[in-house]
Amino acid sequence: MQEQPIVIWGAGAMGGTIAAYLIRAKKPVILVDNNPVHVNEINLNGLKISGPIDNITVTAKAFLPEHLNSHFSKPFDTIFLCTKALHTESACYMIAPFLDEDGCVLSVQNGLNELTISKILGEKRTVGCFVNFGADILEAGHIHYAGRGAVVVGELSGQNTERLQKLHALMQLFEPNAITTDKIFSFLWGKLAYGALLFASALTNESIVDILAAPQYRNVLIALGKEVCCVAKALNIPLEGFNGFEPLAFMANSSIEESEKSMDAMVKFNQNSAKTHSGIWRDLAIHKRKTEVNQQLGVIVEKAKEVGVPTPLLKAIISGITAIEDGQPLSLKNLDRVAALVN
Repeated sequence: MQEQPIVIWGAGAMGGTIAAYLIRAKKPVILVDNNPVHVNEINLNGLKISGPIDNITVTAKAFLPEHLNSHFSKPFDTIFLCTKALHTESACYMIAPFLDEDGCVLSVQNGLNELTISKILGEKRTVGCFVNFGADILEAGHIHYAGRGAVVVGELSGQNTERLQKLHALMQLFEPNAITTDKIFSFLWGKLAYGALLFASALTNESIVDILAAPQYRNVLIALGKEVCCVAKALNIPLEGFNGFEPLAFMANSSIEESEKSMDAMVKFNQNSAKTHSGIWRDLAIHKRKTEVNQQLGVIVEKAKEVGVPTPLLKAIISGITAIEDGQPLSLKNLDRVAALVN
């Protein structure tokens, strides 16, 4: 019996990189992306991965969403959703006709997209995923895989299911150190805390390392991390650490020494990556498009309201990012305005 294809919905930096490794491992893969130039280039010349980790080109089949129906008559049982968080809802409605009743969507995204996916497609058809590797699209059909990072998959129910083991095995083809978890939201919230620091760095033109290592911004970054962790604690969500981020270092009663140690560890992790700036910065500085700020930091602020936790720094970051989306230049002054709230 022929193995059913794995659908990678969103062939950008994350989806494209994972897809290339699955294809190299001889897995049947179908790429779906809404960029016709990217789709055409992949079909004509293959999907190219370059960088310090690997330099490979794989033959791949890519489709625009509107063309899937004319090529495939049966629904799929495994779809990796790899779009930006702001496109999750619309992508789910497009995916719905192509997802088998007993199939699942794996959310390979940043944020709490699993909540949106489960509302539209059903909790039983939703599987959580956390990733922290570095990759960027350089041009159509070409992705720069800049640095390895944590990869975690987990059922929303926390159960260790057969499908979870299959998804884990697939992810190990990409990242051998990928793990499963019975508390996927602990990792997703941990990434939100770390992601808040990346949003702070994206207010400027400086690199991730330069901002995380800068002594003058340590106070605001630590306070920002504590803000997110305080919300998670109020929601009774224990956080999991990864790649230098240690949640216990960002609790309300954490010592400055603990916080500094974790900050230094995050600096070291990012120094080992060829990815100098976040995807958020690329959205603002290069692509000139909306970021995921409302779908990530905005969600935290909304959850904070529910539990009565103040989030002045998160709100200031959101305002700063929104201003840049509206045309304000990237500058250290943007981060200075946030830092002034602490200092």
